[in-house]
Amino acid sequence: MMRNKRPLNPEHTQSHLPMGGLIRSRINRLFAILGGLVSAQILILWAAEPLSFFEAVWLTMTTLVTVGYGDYSPVTPVGRISTILLMFISAITLLTLIVSDYIEYRFYRRERILTGRWIYKMKDHIVIINTPRSGGEQYFMRFASQIRSVPEYHTVPIMLLTRQFPGGLPAELSDCGVVHFHGAGNDPEALKSVHAGSAKHIIVLAADESDPMSDSLTFDIAHRLAESNLGGRTTVECVGDHNRARFKALGIRTTIRPVRTYPEIMVRAVVAPGSEKVLEDMFNYERDHPHRYDLELDDLTWADIVSALVRHGIGTALAYIDHDNEVICHPDTNAEVEGKGLIVLVRSSETPEVSVVEDALDRYRDFLKQWRAMHEQNQKAATERSEENVSAGSSER
Repeated sequence: MMRNKRPLNPEHTQSHLPMGGLIRSRINRLFAILGGLVSAQILILWAAEPLSFFEAVWLTMTTLVTVGYGDYSPVTPVGRISTILLMFISAITLLTLIVSDYIEYRFYRRERILTGRWIYKMKDHIVIINTPRSGGEQYFMRFASQIRSVPEYHTVPIMLLTRQFPGGLPAELSDCGVVHFHGAGNDPEALKSVHAGSAKHIIVLAADESDPMSDSLTFDIAHRLAESNLGGRTTVECVGDHNRARFKALGIRTTIRPVRTYPEIMVRAVVAPGSEKVLEDMFNYERDHPHRYDLELDDLTWADIVSALVRHGIGTALAYIDHDNEVICHPDTNAEVEGKGLIVLVRSSETPEVSVVEDALDRYRDFLKQWRAMHEQNQKAATERSEENVSAGSSER
């Protein structure tokens, strides 16, 4: 048993102090001492040796880094003694300690980064609090991929505040430009460490997407963020719909249901607040839902179809199905549509039958025929008036 074993460095006994700051402080102190020794040696050589000031500096530096070109060397007893004491014994030893401490600091920094305990200097970044119970790695990878595809978010940093990866982030996730801090969102110090106050967006994921009780933890985190006036930047997941009003009262910008298989919905909530509501409605039959209508499409443009359905209060056309069973989203507005079906966003409580849609399209076709006939008649009348004016002008001449 080694009772009197001494630590490698004195600061290792001060476990209550942050090691990174201690190592940096030690390096700065060693650099200050080294600078004093080098300055003293330069002045001694300049005064005692037949050397100019620049030659004294050159000799001192080549001695310090142990290069020893031999172009200059101390010849007086004072110069040689000072070189032995100040350079060989003191300065070179200090330089070795500085290099050793720097390597130690690099290892310390790497370990802190891997274990999520390194505090980054970030601004205008995205902070994601909590991790999905299952598939967290895939969720974050897809989220990062989707957010990076938005031009203005191409290089935005992403910071995870979670206790899920104590041994470090998976390599695939790190390659996506994601970093993490080991902590919890209800810890004020952890929120400071991830610079939540400087974040562009803050996302609070539900701790358990299937347990309404997890809303209590989410509410605690949201309340802390609201106290710091960060509610306007925060998007939270809410398991129980009855809790949405609580988050709204806090001033939380966006509240959505947990949808683990589609992190794209969360991305939409972040980059285009409000669009997530439309996407959520498509997943249920509470208000609106996308409905498929099988009918023949052959002589109307997409603009005509959209206009016909809106004018008759049926819904909003989202896409059509062509004869190859391909779903065509956002087609060319003025191109004629040929297909065998429509996808329409309709009211869930009043879903029209396919006959109603067909009747609306037929009535719009009749409207177009009448409009075109009237347009041709007006053009013909205008042409006749123009010819009459030309004839009258010729007669007067």
